[in-house]
Amino acid sequence: MAKNTNIRISLPAVCFVWQIAMIILFGVFIRYNEESDTRWIEHRRRKNISTNLENDFYYRYPSFQDVHVMIFVGFGFLMTFLKRYSFGGVGFNFLIAAFGIQWALLMQGWFHYLDENDGKIKIGVENLINADFCVAGCLIAYGACLGKVSPVQLMVLTLFGVTLFAVEEYIILELLHAKDPGGSMVIHTFGAYYGLTISWVLYRPMLSQSRHLQGSVYHSDVFAMIGTLFLWMYWPSFNSAIADHGDGQHRAVINTYLALAASVLTTFAISSISQKHGKLDMVHIQNATLAGGVAMGTASEFMITPYGSLIVGFCSGIISTFGYLFLTVISMLIAHSLKTCNICGIVLCDKTAHFRVAFYCGQLINTFDFKEAVANRTVNIQGGYQAAGLFVAIAFGLVGGALVGGILKLPIWGDPADANCFDDEVYWEVPEDEDENILSRHPNMNHTRGMPDAYQRSHV
Repeated sequence: MAKNTNIRISLPAVCFVWQIAMIILFGVFIRYNEESDTRWIEHRRRKNISTNLENDFYYRYPSFQDVHVMIFVGFGFLMTFLKRYSFGGVGFNFLIAAFGIQWALLMQGWFHYLDENDGKIKIGVENLINADFCVAGCLIAYGACLGKVSPVQLMVLTLFGVTLFAVEEYIILELLHAKDPGGSMVIHTFGAYYGLTISWVLYRPMLSQSRHLQGSVYHSDVFAMIGTLFLWMYWPSFNSAIADHGDGQHRAVINTYLALAASVLTTFAISSISQKHGKLDMVHIQNATLAGGVAMGTASEFMITPYGSLIVGFCSGIISTFGYLFLTVISMLIAHSLKTCNICGIVLCDKTAHFRVAFYCGQLINTFDFKEAVANRTVNIQGGYQAAGLFVAIAFGLVGGALVGGILKLPIWGDPADANCFDDEVYWEVPEDEDENILSRHPNMNHTRGMPDAYQRSHV
């Protein structure tokens, strides 16, 4: 059955109405906090603060810049590996991230930063970082649906995804008091299960009709590698951005930095040794080199020691690369049996993040300053709460993904037909390809290039 992909009315309507709603809600609820308000001088005097350099802006803004680049450039370009979906990969990433950070400021504000005295949400630079983290979960979910949904569906996915994220984050961090500075549970695990469940609900039995578009070409792999490099460089900031000032934040940067470096060498080694002639596979380099950063998510502030961080990165690079080598076929079979299409391979990356959560619980008491009701928790008790937090993230991803997938399955969103998936021409004005012009003038030219299977891709 032919599908109507004309979004000339629906997309502008959603963008205009939701942006106007954001303006109204911000006007009602959002205010500057004491460190970004003009009353900062009074706050300094009251708290006996001697210099403006103690304003949170000077501590947090460098990390905010790095995380912001990861969200819009790193994740965006990592999505561009498909040969005919680069506009959609980076463009729709831009759209939903820009909407998501506004909605996240409201949702996280209502749960974490609502002033009981005046009912307002007080925001500063740390709120901006947390909003970016919230959006990251939705971008991971987008990776599971890449090329198969309309931009209107993505806006709906983000609206509900941010809402679910804010609730599960509150439960995990505020009620259970689990520790997750790099977001292995609240970001990676939730985003992976949320996206894959939506993909399962939106299963397309005839997706093989667009199988020829589910590969990469040389230039699309280069652009995806740009995304990898941005993510790799700024991952220490991602894991440390909202850590406590002082030794914890400092340690998170060092641990992540070293783990990332080690994972690069082992990824190159395993990629080369696994091929008959020692050639490297760009799929491995784009994704497994980030394994050290993902592995350090929950444990970045722990007293792992520098050599321990190198060991974590060393092992993560090996495990992740072997995962792409030997688990890709298994992942495809699982995706087929569960009626999902794991276009970004998050079964191989983000869904394994939760297995790393419990590795480093042995040094919690000496690392974190637990207070009040949780001050006397033992290592074993805290480990139980960490596990409970993990199950909360999984439950929210599965149940929320099923409900949102049911909404997105309604035939009103302008999603593409099976034969037109993974193609920018459905929603974008695409310039004529120069290579196609050359081929049309020289019809006898035989121009072919390899097409790595999109199922091998991952998204962090």
